[in-house]
Amino acid sequence: MPDAAPATHTEEYLGRYESALVQVFGRPQLVLEHGDGAWVWDVDGRRYLDLVGGLAVNALGHNHPALVAAVSKQAGQLVHVSNFYTSVPQVELAERILRVADAPVGSAVFFCNSGAEAIEAAVKLARRTGRTGIVAAEGAFHGRTTGALALTHKPAYREPFEPLLPGVVHVPWGDVAALEAAVGPDTSAVVLEPIQGEGGVVPAAPDFLRAARRVTAEAGALLVLDEIQTGVGRTGSWFAFQQAGVIPDAMTLAKGLGGGIPIGALVTFGPEVSGMLTAGQHGSTFGGNPLACAAGLAVLDTIESEGLLAHVRSAGEHLERRIDGLDDPRVTGIRGSGLLRAVTLAGDWAPAVAAHGREAGLILNPVAPDAVRLAPPLVVTTDQLDLFVDALPGLLDLATEETPR
Repeated sequence: MPDAAPATHTEEYLGRYESALVQVFGRPQLVLEHGDGAWVWDVDGRRYLDLVGGLAVNALGHNHPALVAAVSKQAGQLVHVSNFYTSVPQVELAERILRVADAPVGSAVFFCNSGAEAIEAAVKLARRTGRTGIVAAEGAFHGRTTGALALTHKPAYREPFEPLLPGVVHVPWGDVAALEAAVGPDTSAVVLEPIQGEGGVVPAAPDFLRAARRVTAEAGALLVLDEIQTGVGRTGSWFAFQQAGVIPDAMTLAKGLGGGIPIGALVTFGPEVSGMLTAGQHGSTFGGNPLACAAGLAVLDTIESEGLLAHVRSAGEHLERRIDGLDDPRVTGIRGSGLLRAVTLAGDWAPAVAAHGREAGLILNPVAPDAVRLAPPLVVTTDQLDLFVDALPGLLDLATEETPR
């Protein structure tokens, strides 16, 4: 009998992973070792084009010199101090966020460590109105901590942990009449994503966001926009709300803000909202630590200095033209904005497309059975996007052979 094929490094580490980690993510698809720009390599030396970007986290790609330098420099100076004190990076990052958000005087930033934590802070902010009702949307994903999970819509995520935070109702996405009917005198906040990321990269119509702004103002409730996935240049503007012409009362940030270093933020707009949380009413041991804030500053500096907002817009438009130009009946369209996109398919082929893509050296995300999500680093080139578009028909050939329409 022939000798058994030797185990790869990937198999070795996956076995160790399954023995050592809580299995909330299932079996990982790859064991990645290093990256450069939009490329990553696994422990067996295979190269992949990363078109998911750590789920919209790696805004500058992998191993960007500006981010590496900023984190290295800060690590040699000051990694952490308690929030009895502040640091230069914390102050400067808060100021920079308010500037790029065009926030009015009296606006403020609370730093935390993740998007879910930013949503938890927003829930507490909303409770300071003296009301308990929150309106979210069907298809929404706002996180997996218990407060954020109450706002998340997917039953499979929610049901094992019910009862959750009471008073949350979900309205159909984009339904202005349903939104108007749901917002009333007990509503503390309406919480919406400008583009539902986990829901399939489904943009909100500007009219829906404008209606949310109107009805919350009329009801004395807060409008909270979840920009955890859409913020920090992902859609071609600093924040997606800027494209809709709507100013929220608060927004949540995370993902791309640190370029891979964990950080989250709640941004409050104007002195009235900013004054609703006072000393001792919220906090975070690690929130706003100097290392994470130095990373955030490097991300914002680089987006500005490298003109990445304009690049995101042009690269996203290029991708849209290329997808539309395929003229393949199996591809029904592309939705989203900038470099947060979903390529929609005529059948439930997305998981198979992603699996075959991985074998071909492409990291893709089947965000829905019939949609492939792309959230590549903001530095991805049009040539790299073309690699995916050129490969897509062949991936669909393989997927449709084994997956029923």
